[in-house]
Amino acid sequence: MGFSHDKTTHHFRLYKDGGSIEALANDPGDAASRQEIRQHLQHIAGMFKSGDFNAPMLIHARTPPGVPTMKKLRNQIEYRVEETPKGARVRVSSENSKAVAAIHDFLRFQIQDHQTGDSMTISKE
Repeated sequence: MGFSHDKTTHHFRLYKDGGSIEALANDPGDAASRQEIRQHLQHIAGMFKSGDFNAPMLIHARTPPGVPTMKKLRNQIEYRVEETPKGARVRVSSENSKAVAAIHDFLRFQIQDHQTGDSMTISKE
C-alpha cells in the first residue's frame, strides 16, 4: 500500500450503480497521510481502469471475486477519484448490470477480508 494502515482507515461502500473504495487519515491534521492516500488511489484507479488488478491479488494472495468480470467489462466501468476532507475515494460505477454485480462482489470481498465492518447491503450514495 502507498500509505500507513496504522494511520488510516479503509471503507468500502455499495451503491446501486457500483460503489466506492475510501481511505481516510485517522488524524484530520495528518497532511502527509492525506496526500499519500490521494496519490495511491489515483494510481489504483488508473490500474483498475486498464484492467490491472495485481495490487488486490498481491494483498489478498488470490483473485478477489468480481475481478474477472471487471477486467472483461473494464471499458464499461468508470473509476473516478474524489478527494475528501480526510483523504479520497474511488467511485466505481457502471450502467452495465453484470459490471455492477461484479463491482458489488469485489467490494463485499474487500469488506470481509479487511474486516471493515462496512455494510454489505446496497445503500444510497
